[in-house]
Amino acid sequence: MAELTVLHNPRCSTSRHALDTAERAGTGVEVVQYLREPLDRAQLLDLLAKLEDPPADLVRKDAFFTELGLAAEDYTTPEQVADLLVEHPRLMQRPVLVRGDRAVIGRPKSRAEEFVAGS
Repeated sequence: MAELTVLHNPRCSTSRHALDTAERAGTGVEVVQYLREPLDRAQLLDLLAKLEDPPADLVRKDAFFTELGLAAEDYTTPEQVADLLVEHPRLMQRPVLVRGDRAVIGRPKSRAEEFVAGS
């Protein structure tokens, strides 16, 4: 069993950096390409329960978010965030690193480095 799970988007340089950091540290990693294998609502709620960041931070407020006509204030609770990400997985912030009962969003890159190092 891997020591660390990384919810990964291979097109994202920050996500690739998180994987490189874990590899350099010799940490066993399970890679979940969440766009190919989207998390279901229960998995997202479990992730949000572990997340050290506010639930709203898991949502990318990018051009696609705006294009959909969404408002950030409508996605602040774990349930709202989970429902949104089930429908639009590409709005999930990345990378997300999970170890045991802790999870963090690996932005900025230093957060991924600290989490991999066990801080």
